[in-house]
Order: sequence, then C-alpha cells, then structure tokens
Amino acid sequence: MTDDQALEMREHAEPEDDRVGETASDPVAALGPLIRELRKQKGLTLSDVAARTGLSVGHLSQVERGLSTPTIRQLQQVSETMGVTIGWFFRADQPEPPSPDSDVVVRAHRRRRMTMSGVGIVDELLTPSLDGALELLFCTLQPGAGSGPEPYAHAGEEAGLVLTGEMELFVEETRYHLRAGDSFAFPSTKPHRYRSTGTVPLQIVWAITPPSY
Repeated sequence: MTDDQALEMREHAEPEDDRVGETASDPVAALGPLIRELRKQKGLTLSDVAARTGLSVGHLSQVERGLSTPTIRQLQQVSETMGVTIGWFFRADQPEPPSPDSDVVVRAHRRRRMTMSGVGIVDELLTPSLDGALELLFCTLQPGAGSGPEPYAHAGEEAGLVLTGEMELFVEETRYHLRAGDSFAFPSTKPHRYRSTGTVPLQIVWAITPPSY
C-alpha cells in the first residue's frame, strides 16, 4: 500500500470532528476545512482531486487538516476542479443578519475574508457579493508573502493600487517594482505572480473583472 492510499483510507475512517485537529477553533485556519467541505459536497475523494490537479494526496490532506497552506496557483487548481472560483472560500468571521444596506454597502466590520495564514495573506471582499461583473478586494501581504513561485492566469482583467509597502509583480516574463501610490493593470489571461518585498505589510486595493479570482 502506498502512502497516498493510506492517507485516502484514513480520510474515510477519521471522525468528522477530528478532520482538522487543533485548528478547528482557529479562524485563521479555516481554509482547509472549507476545501474539505466543498470536496465532500461534490462527492470527490482526495484521489479524485489529486488526479485532476496534479497535486499529491498527501499535500491535499495536509491542506484540508490546516497543516499546510496552498499557494494561489494550487488553490486555483483545486477551485477549478470543484467548479468554483477562489471567491467561494470567502467567509464572514461572524455571520450576521443582512442589514438594510448590505446589497450596496460593505461595512468594515462585516467584510468577508479569506485568510491564508501559512503564506501570510489576508484577502477581504469589498463588494457586497461576487454576483456582479466586478470583484474588489483589500489584500494584505506580510513581508515576504506572495502568490507563490508558479504564475497563474484566469479570465478577465485586473487592476490595483498599492496603499502601503512594496510589491514585486511579474506579468509574463516582465518584473515590475511598485511602491505606495503606484498602480497597475493587465489582462488576467497573462500568467502573473506577485510578492511583498518591503519591510512592512503590503496593502493593495485590487479589482478583478469578471469575478474569477
């Protein structure tokens, strides 16, 4: 029996409450359980997702248990395999009843967010939903954090404004160095990646159209 087969068997045998160990009550480790939740909704096994993404069963199991954080490219691969965009993983820390203005306004304390603590990235959704033609994000990257060494691409266009910190942006083979006050725009179909290169957190207001991140 291979290690991947053993992990697959353990995945089916483990009680539901043990699936993420001590991270179950940690809000910054919620990404893994959400991936597992969606995978089960789709009726897929770890082996199914591994075969379709090229990622190993072992790595996917660690991600689901909150022991490892996927890169943006890996999360994109997992999302595409399960028929959603990365935006599906945005969740409110404390869900609240809809307010009278929630279809137009997003209050600062009500933002939905996706936290990838293992790679030092927090993305907050600034638009009320992902149902329209525009996705607006407030992104915070700790020094050294980034989308990973592998570029990724998707449908649409994107643009952003750097508020604080410094950013290294690659679009295809070209490298750009941005500081606070600089902005950018490019077709999302071009392979791209990015990294926070300064000594303080990088904060960006990032627009994507259509919502495909």
